[in-house]
Amino acid sequence: MSESQAPAATETLSDTHRRFLTLRDQLREQIIGQEHLVDSLLIGLLADGHLLVEGAPGLAKTTAIKALADRFEGDFHRLQFTPDLLPGDLTGTEVYRPQTGEFVFQKGPIFHNLILADEVNRAPAKVQSALLEAMGERQVTVGMTTYELPEPFLVMATQNPIEQEGTYPLPEAQLDRFLMHVDVGYPDAEAERRILHLVRERARRQMEAPETPEVLLHCDDVRQGRIEVLDIHMAEAVEEYIVQLVVATRDPSAYDEGLARWIAYGASPRGTLSLDRCARAHAWLAGKDYVSPEDVHAVVHDVLRHRIILSFEAEAEGVVPDGFIDELLRKVPVV
Repeated sequence: MSESQAPAATETLSDTHRRFLTLRDQLREQIIGQEHLVDSLLIGLLADGHLLVEGAPGLAKTTAIKALADRFEGDFHRLQFTPDLLPGDLTGTEVYRPQTGEFVFQKGPIFHNLILADEVNRAPAKVQSALLEAMGERQVTVGMTTYELPEPFLVMATQNPIEQEGTYPLPEAQLDRFLMHVDVGYPDAEAERRILHLVRERARRQMEAPETPEVLLHCDDVRQGRIEVLDIHMAEAVEEYIVQLVVATRDPSAYDEGLARWIAYGASPRGTLSLDRCARAHAWLAGKDYVSPEDVHAVVHDVLRHRIILSFEAEAEGVVPDGFIDELLRKVPVV
């Protein structure tokens, strides 16, 4: 997301915009070498969607959302998903009060603004179903009663790509509910050295005088930011480019017959909507007042990689979703 690092004309920015940029800068200083993850979290907030984050252990996935929560007015909860987790452990349960002879609903940890669902693919199907309703409908149903979840509401779910024993693969219906699927890689050597120095210095400061980060972002800022993102200008040509990219995931034969052999199922209309919202948020964070094809390119892999199901032929040839998307970007002309 190199464009998001371009200096913006601060005199034209709203107060909300400045708060988001200040928050982004602080998160990048704390989460070294993971600028893409930081930007994706902010895009998720601005585009009102959820993130599936995949990466090896120790790559600051948990640290990133906790650092965001420390600077955000809303509340945060971490859920460790395990095979013995029950839906009630997520949603809450009705508790009997003998004093009154009534059942009272006790809210579960899902009733927070920011949720970290750690190793989400370790939970069984019933828990996945409860999480799916929360993510898709922003509500929880217990018995005959439905409870609304707080706003804003963002789930960042993590997956460990290394250890797959004892996991439950996420169904396609649930994968499609995620706004983006973010791959987190290792930092380079220079970033590794900076991480070493930062963590050592932070540990020393915490022992001397524990610090409490300043709250930079309020719930009203998130709502206002979403309005400004939706109001950003998108030319009809860029809108058409987004539509053609998503349509091409379903039937790429119009551009290349060879690509058609690789695809079993393409992205749904939810992919089009997500690509539009994420491209707008990316442009807004870059300080621009319009969306360009570069903004679409910056987010297209994260938006589409989990919405594409490749054919057996593609898997036999070693093709991965990112490679298929790369070919689409080369074949589908920028309108």
